[in-house]
Amino acid sequence: MLKGKVAIVTGSTSGIGLGITEVLAAQQCDVMMNGFGDEKMIAALQAKLHRQYKVKIGYHGADMTQPDEVQAMVKATRRELGSVDILVNNAGIQHVASIEEFPRAKWDQVMAINLSAPFHAIQAAIPHMRKKKWGRIVNIASAHGLVASVNKSAYVAAKHGLVGLTKVAALELAGSGITCNAICPGWVLTPLVQKQIDEKAHDKKIKVKEAEIELLSEKQPSKQFVTPEQIGKLVLFLCSSGADQITGSSQSIDGGWTAQ
Repeated sequence: MLKGKVAIVTGSTSGIGLGITEVLAAQQCDVMMNGFGDEKMIAALQAKLHRQYKVKIGYHGADMTQPDEVQAMVKATRRELGSVDILVNNAGIQHVASIEEFPRAKWDQVMAINLSAPFHAIQAAIPHMRKKKWGRIVNIASAHGLVASVNKSAYVAAKHGLVGLTKVAALELAGSGITCNAICPGWVLTPLVQKQIDEKAHDKKIKVKEAEIELLSEKQPSKQFVTPEQIGKLVLFLCSSGADQITGSSQSIDGGWTAQ
């Protein structure tokens, strides 16, 4: 479905971003990856994806806190892979603390990666998409882009901001052939979430499975995790012709979290 298209997926060396990359690559989309990891691990991941899907898999180590590096990543994608058709802003970090105790440096870092980086990437990608009169921008927000939780002021503020940015971009790009949408996942079983589950099991002296259900029960009525593959398939739909008139939306994929 996406043969001949080129995507950038930030934060794609693991977790949600890797799941999105695999779904896009399976549809013959070339992908520029970005994220943390040592050189050997990343090279092995690129080789595996290339071998499995027979597409070009690039990598750019842009630091998402640095606007110039984010813009350089977009330019490198155009230069090395030939186009910039799809932009998936997925990279994100979290820090948990009350407002009173929230470190200023952490606030700035969360804002830079979760909100400012998508802005800079969108700004750099739009001219390339306009030339082709087609483009898809997908911002991976969160259920926390729609509702709040205690002790997550920076993350909630950034994700709400990302939903707002999505709407502005959609309005400015309306009728151009370029759409911009946000995806708002609930709990996804990533390495970071697994760490929270393990810590909860250890602290409460309960089984890991019990800790998992306890975590999910706090917010997610389905009591099941969203998977990176499911998010990838939603990205894929938003890149399809069936989604030509879907723009400025916030697509919840959260097991009922925000229906409460």
